[in-house]
Amino acid sequence: MNRWLPFEWITAVRFLREGRLQTLFIIGGIAIGVGVIVFMSAMLAGLEANFIRRVLTSQPQIQLLAPDQVARPLHNGVGEFEDATVQRPSQRVISIDQWPKIRNQMLAMPEVTAVSPTILGSALAVRGDASRAINLSGIEPDSYFRIVRVPDYIVAGEPRLSSEDIIIGLELAKDLGATVGDKLNIRAASGANRVLTISGLVDLGSKGANLRNTYVALRTAQSLLGMIGGVTTIDMTVADIYAAEEIAKRIQAANAVEADSWIKTNAQFFTAVRAQETSNTLIRLFVALSVAFGIAAVLIVSVIQRSKDIGILRAMGTSRGQILRVFLLQGGLLGFVGSLFGAAMGAFALIYWHSVARQPDGSELFPLILERKLFILTALLATLTGLLAATAPAVRAAKLDPVVAIRG
Repeated sequence: MNRWLPFEWITAVRFLREGRLQTLFIIGGIAIGVGVIVFMSAMLAGLEANFIRRVLTSQPQIQLLAPDQVARPLHNGVGEFEDATVQRPSQRVISIDQWPKIRNQMLAMPEVTAVSPTILGSALAVRGDASRAINLSGIEPDSYFRIVRVPDYIVAGEPRLSSEDIIIGLELAKDLGATVGDKLNIRAASGANRVLTISGLVDLGSKGANLRNTYVALRTAQSLLGMIGGVTTIDMTVADIYAAEEIAKRIQAANAVEADSWIKTNAQFFTAVRAQETSNTLIRLFVALSVAFGIAAVLIVSVIQRSKDIGILRAMGTSRGQILRVFLLQGGLLGFVGSLFGAAMGAFALIYWHSVARQPDGSELFPLILERKLFILTALLATLTGLLAATAPAVRAAKLDPVVAIRG
């Protein structure tokens, strides 16, 4: 079989086999480094996907609001403004002007995937002698549930919202001693009140949200809050979640609305995600450097140990280019073989960690994401690192004078 293999391959494999102990140690070191890269990359990707899923399925990616009310200085009637302290007016719940037109404009944008008008306000939920302040969200279920995945968080009942239904948080239900099918008297600050039936209980993953958030039909909330035909926000999702801030700025510049993206409202979370990606890159870099130095050290020792062999090969007519390729192939083979073992180690470690790491409710801490692309890129990175690390020893071997090398 050897006659079909190039001289460089045969010689490179023979050198590696002759130094078995060194070869095994460096392959082990490479495997550990690659295993760390695979484990950390896949775990961080899973955690990021889980965090983003939880954030983006519990709130809009872009939210349009009515412009903030800005106080103006008083006019004195003679063409001048009075030089007086300008106080900010009290902010009240106001509707977005011409919101159906704005909604239609948003639906026409190719970047936008879902749009839903919503009305938000405060109210009081009363059951018997118990009462709690709540955040009342009036929604159109068909469009809103495509943006905020309320049905995914339902723990009892169903996500049904007729004009007589209400969905409440789990903690609020406990405080009121209520369950699915019970009646709640909802009282708004305007004096309006409505008796609604609990159709579902929702667990949003936050005690504060479960204690205050409630959902009713859009028309029901408009009636309770005294805003017939009005909405306070227009909620949206976009195809590229990381472009949300840029899209929000364009919308705000072209319309008389304020536009907040999930990136702006979750600035700390977004910064943490970016920092996580940076740390992952740094981990890969330092692991690759440690692997490269290990390969280079082993191959330099190999050049020194095999100086006479190299001299004999050169005296027999082996070219400098062939000697160069022999040691480059050794580096590439070490990196490639080590990456195979390392990828398997990292994958098995991740599978085990995924099976034991659980959230308090027993659900998985992060989704198991093992993409083929990760293994391919890791193998390429390790092989390229091996080739680069072997460059200096290979050049040194190729430059050896055969006479000097044979004399030792």
